[in-house]
Order: sequence, then structure tokens, then C-alpha cells
Amino acid sequence: MVVTAEADVAAPEWFTQAIAELPEHREVDVAGGVVHLRCWGREGTAGVVLVHGGSAHSGWWDHIAPLLAGTHRVVALDLSGHGDSAVRSRYPIEGWADEVMAAAEAGGIAGRAYVIGHSMGGRVSAVAAARHPESMAGLVVIDSPFQEPSEESIVRQLLRRPKTYPTRDEICGRFRTVPDQAVLLPYVARHVAEESVRDIGAGWGWKFDPEMLRKRLEDGRIPPLGSLRAVDASVLYIRCERGLVTRERALEIASLFGRPATVVELAEAGHHPMMDQPLALVATLRTVLAQWDSRDRPE
Repeated sequence: MVVTAEADVAAPEWFTQAIAELPEHREVDVAGGVVHLRCWGREGTAGVVLVHGGSAHSGWWDHIAPLLAGTHRVVALDLSGHGDSAVRSRYPIEGWADEVMAAAEAGGIAGRAYVIGHSMGGRVSAVAAARHPESMAGLVVIDSPFQEPSEESIVRQLLRRPKTYPTRDEICGRFRTVPDQAVLLPYVARHVAEESVRDIGAGWGWKFDPEMLRKRLEDGRIPPLGSLRAVDASVLYIRCERGLVTRERALEIASLFGRPATVVELAEAGHHPMMDQPLALVATLRTVLAQWDSRDRPE
């Protein structure tokens, strides 16, 4: 059964308290385009950059970031073409990777940043780690398959046309994750849906560039990843038990890095764990951040 944003379930106290901790909004210019940031926690301290997945935005982390901000400065960005950031003529992954590291600096993180990326954002974060090894203290990748979509999938997506909806309520009621998953906590889905839309004058639309896929293609495909051997940071790979990545594939991905990643499994989580297992995700992230902080603390 899919639990959608319309389900009438009261939000628990931890969630209402988390989203009540409103972020500070900032902007930074990266390669001529504005990149929007949400920031929590004390500026000028060690910090974390949160990187969303494809067609998502920084608001997907609104209930996660405050639970990490007691110990770290937390910065979530909208990659260009997403959320409230600029639309570009092209979206090379290297450009997105540079936006991640620019967000760390503009968001007030002191020293090298930890970077946590979900799905497509995990791929982007891995490229950021390879391009900026001196600036990254640790990398967490969440259920990213590190595989390009098939030609058939690309063709199907290119044939879709963006839709507009007459009211905010109607478009929010259409909110679904891609890929779909069996369980979405309704209060999380509702909040994310409300942060995912904008009034475009002739109705309501989603906050992502509808031409994004076309603008990512080169010769009809998304360019494959280059080598990740330059990644010098510690890497944790979180495989979601009910997500997109098999145990075998997770181990293959772990071996792509200069130092093989540690693989952990998030029990009962779908591909979007912030939507169905947010507290388990937070516990895992807090654990690895505390471990890395302890390792890096001068004796």
C-alpha cells in the first residue's frame, strides 16, 4: 500500500519540532548562476552538506538537518535546475559537484566538509569528492546505483510533457516519489510536497527544470562517471534494504573509491529513507559523523 501525502495521520512531536527550526536562506553565485541554500546550526563550525536527488530540492532535508545541527553546521543546497536555484543551459555533473563545494563555503562551514548525497546526489557528491579531495572530510552516499538510465528509459522521459495544475492543493495531491515506493510517511510527504511547487502564473508547477534530462545528455546518453580513485576521504555507502541497489552492487560501488567504502544496510528503508525511515537514517548519520569527528580530533 502506498501512503500518500493525502493520508490523515498526525505528525509526531519530533517531526513538528524539527521543521519548526526554520533554516536560514542564503544564495551563492556559481559559474554565473544563483544556487540557493538552507542552513542550520552554528556558523563557523565543522559541518555537513546535504545533497538531494534528481528532481528534488533542499526541502527534502528539512526534518533531517535540524537533528544533525546540534553538533554540526548543516547546509542543504538546491542544485541548479532544482528548487529555488537558477536554470542553466546544460547540467554537467562536474558543475553540480562544484556547486556542492561552493555551498560548503558560502554556508559557513569551517574547514573540510562532510558531504551526504542521496540517489543522484550521491553520484554528484562522489564527483565532488574526486574533484575537491582537499576540501572533503568524509562522504556518505545513500542508495545511489551509480548507473546511467537505459536508452528506453531516456526516450520515455523525454516524451513526457510538463503539466500545470490550477491549485496548490491539487498539485500537492499529485506528489509522488520517483521511483515510487511502498511507504511514505504522510506528514513528511505533505511537507516535502508543499515545498516542491511554485505559482508559475498560468497555474502551479513543480520546482525543477522540465528540460533537465535533455540538458544532461551528450550524444543521447548521460555521460558515465569518470574514475573515483582520487577520492581520498572516508566513504560510507548506505544501502536501503528496499531500495534500488542490491547487496552485490553496493559492494561493487564500494570498490570504486581510492579507499573502499564501508557498506551498511538501512533495514526496511525504501530508496527515499528520509520519507519512510527518517529516524533510522538520522541515527546512522549521527553515528558515522561522531566516529569521523573523533578520528579527526587532535590528541
